[in-house]
Amino acid sequence: MKRFVFGAASAFILAAASASAQDYPTKEIQGIIQWGAGGSTDTVMRSVTPHAEEVLGGTVVMQNVTGGVGAIALNQVAGQAADGYTLLMGAENPLLYKVMGLGDKDYSDFTPINILARGTPILVANPDAPFDDYAGMMAYIKENPGELRLGATGPGGLPSVVTAMINTVEGEMDVISVPYDGDGPALTALQGGAIDVMPAVLGAAIEGIRAGNIKPLAVFDIAPNDKLPEVPAVTSFNEGYNTYLPWGPFFGVFVKKGTPDDVVAKLTEAYAAGAETADFQELMENRGFTMMSISGAEAEDFLAKWQQGTTWLLQDAGLTKSSPEDFGVARPGN
Repeated sequence: MKRFVFGAASAFILAAASASAQDYPTKEIQGIIQWGAGGSTDTVMRSVTPHAEEVLGGTVVMQNVTGGVGAIALNQVAGQAADGYTLLMGAENPLLYKVMGLGDKDYSDFTPINILARGTPILVANPDAPFDDYAGMMAYIKENPGELRLGATGPGGLPSVVTAMINTVEGEMDVISVPYDGDGPALTALQGGAIDVMPAVLGAAIEGIRAGNIKPLAVFDIAPNDKLPEVPAVTSFNEGYNTYLPWGPFFGVFVKKGTPDDVVAKLTEAYAAGAETADFQELMENRGFTMMSISGAEAEDFLAKWQQGTTWLLQDAGLTKSSPEDFGVARPGN
């Protein structure tokens, strides 16, 4: 009798779990955005999610959780049940947490629902800065050591990686690093004159450039971007950047590992459909983002390659707390 009751109970639990996955979502889904309002991650997620909601037949309530270079948001999602009701809406930063000493979790603890798009870094300045291009900025730094105020978003953020590239290629810059909770607040500070220069993602900076509120110095790529063709690629100033470029941030939706396959499949379908909508693609195009919309093994491979290249760049620049090898990340080419 006990065996029968145990078997019946097990069958009931499995049936309930299956029904739960089939009925998903039965309540509001929480979308935790790693960065502040107005930044690139925020813009991407708030643009695509309403379209995903239509396919899901549910509501995703988005919340900006800042701090710790996105680690606070990641840990918040990691602490919730793996049931698909808490999404992590993040950028590239978690792939650097372990080597930067920012935490013991990264995207290996999550399942990628969709890597939506990637961005191109650009170096921008306050309109009143006493230089108009990358070469002028470098000359100013050498002539005025310790004066230029450079915007940052913390260890492992896009500005820190771009700054590491500059220091590796040009030699250590003598500047003042001023940290902000994301590129949105940093770009606002740049326009207000609180900082002089900011490495940012093109998609977040392009409207300010078009409005004349900030000026571009160089695109961190191997060729100019067709959205701002008059802005030179940084490789035209120093060919040493060819070793590290192209490189860029990305934006994706993740769930905690262990989330039921049926739920992952529904979310994947919903965000893939959202990424295909005309207005989302138009926004990405206008902002200079490159569409990706990848999931599954393709997304896992992309994340692994991105982590490998970037962690070793930071390791060689002397900015890591631990070697990538300590976490099983081999040097590129090995």
